[in-house]
Amino acid sequence: MSGLWFEELPVGLVVEHATRRTVTETDNVLFTTMTMNPAPLHLDHAYAATTEFGRPLVNSMFTLALVVGLSVPELTLGTIVAQVGLTDVSFPAPVFHGDTVRVETEVVESRESRSRPGAGLVGFAHRAFNQRDELVCSARRTGLMHRRPAP
Repeated sequence: MSGLWFEELPVGLVVEHATRRTVTETDNVLFTTMTMNPAPLHLDHAYAATTEFGRPLVNSMFTLALVVGLSVPELTLGTIVAQVGLTDVSFPAPVFHGDTVRVETEVVESRESRSRPGAGLVGFAHRAFNQRDELVCSARRTGLMHRRPAP
């Protein structure tokens, strides 16, 4: 377990996540087909070449899942009860095969749970950048986090 307890997640905490990930064509094709998305912009090189991007775009839902996943080891691994919401998701720049994604997260909200005395709600603002430091995804996520267990 490497995640942080509710008490260890004060508003204003910023975490630069250690793990980065280079996105491959295989990642994109598998995710896109497993989720039944037939969009040629993700799967068809000939079609994508005719678009303003000139090549396939990585499926934005894969990008979002990767952003959340890259944050897990330092924030929520073993300390989250459940993810309870995702809001304010945006993709200001595309992700392409071969891009390397890094993520930073800021704690933007924290409050005790009214219904669960052993937990609290934490709002995370995730920001993901490619290897050129372009913002490629931002999202807010709310986690129901365990409180630190009694000794």
